[in-house]
Amino acid sequence: MSESTSIPENASFEQIGEVLRNHQSFVLISHVRPDGDAIGSQLALGYALMAAGKSVRLINEDGLPDNLAFMAGSGKIELPPAEPLDAEVAIALDTATKPRLGDNALRAASKAKIWLNIDHHVSNPKYGDLNLIDSKSPATGQILYQLIIALGLPMPAESRDAIYVAVSTDTGSFQYPSTTDATYALGADLIRRGLDVGTINSLIYDNYPFRRLELMRALLNTLELSENGLVANWTMRDQLRIDLGLLPEDSEGLIDLIRAIRGVQLAVFFEELPDGKIRISMRSKDRRLDVCQIATEFGGGGHALAAGIRMAGPLEDAKSRVLGAIHRRIEAAGL
Repeated sequence: MSESTSIPENASFEQIGEVLRNHQSFVLISHVRPDGDAIGSQLALGYALMAAGKSVRLINEDGLPDNLAFMAGSGKIELPPAEPLDAEVAIALDTATKPRLGDNALRAASKAKIWLNIDHHVSNPKYGDLNLIDSKSPATGQILYQLIIALGLPMPAESRDAIYVAVSTDTGSFQYPSTTDATYALGADLIRRGLDVGTINSLIYDNYPFRRLELMRALLNTLELSENGLVANWTMRDQLRIDLGLLPEDSEGLIDLIRAIRGVQLAVFFEELPDGKIRISMRSKDRRLDVCQIATEFGGGGHALAAGIRMAGPLEDAKSRVLGAIHRRIEAAGL
C-alpha cells in the first residue's frame, strides 16, 4: 500500500489527552439518527471536559431523541447552529464515516483546526487528524470510559450515567458477543461511583410510548422467513410512519425481536424513508455471516454482527438486491 493511501495509525490515549489539555473550546458531534451510544458518548466526554473547565458544545444533526431525554444533562444536546462555531477542536464520536455526521453539523464544526475521531466501527476509515478506533470495543462509550480513567479526567454524575447508557444499549444490555470482562468491570465501577442501575435500566428498557407497540404490531404483519429458516425480514413503509406519528427512535432495537427467532441467523429491517431512500439494518448471530461485508457491497458499514445500509429505492428493488447478497453469503458459508 502506498504512503498516500495508507491508513493512519491509532493515536494513543496520551496523544488524545495532549489535545484535550492544550485546547479550551470543543464541539462534540455524533451521527444522524443518534442512538444510546452516540448521545451517551457525547454526554460522557462532554461533561468530563466541562468539569475540567473546558468550553464544550454538543451538536447532533437530528437533535436529542425522545427516548433518551431522560438522561441527565441531555438538554445540552442541540441542533447545529446556522453559523460555524468558534471551536478549536471537533470530536466525532461513534460515527463510522464523516458524512454520517450530517451537513449542518459539519458546517457548525468547520472552524475547528483539529479533528478527533473516536469510534468502534470496523468500517471507520480514520478520517480524523487523530483517530482512536477500537473495533473490538462493544461501544464507543467503553472507549471513552477507558480514556477518561487513563487521563484522570473528572467523571461527574452525567458522564457516569451516560457511559452506562452508551454501553448498555450497544451491548443489548450486556448480552451481545462483543461484551467483555472489561465491560462488566466498567459496569461494576460505575455502580461503585453511584450509578442507580435499577432506575436507569427502567428508563432505558421499560419506558416506551404506545405508538412503538403499534409499530411492532404492524411490522409483524410484514414478517417474512426464508425457505431455509435462516433469514427473517420485515418492512416499514413511510406511510406507516405518517399514520402512526412515529419518531425515528421508535424503531430502535425492534430488529432484535426477529433476530431472536429460533433458527434465524440473520435478521433484516427494511425501512422506506421520506426521501425515497431505503434504510436497511442487519443483525447476525453467526460470524460466518459478516453483515459488515454485506453492507459494504452497497456503500454501508458497521460491525460483523450489526451493520446498516442507506441506498436508493424503490423498496422492492433494494429488498431484492440485499436479500440476494445475503443468500449468496449463506451459500458461500455452506450454511
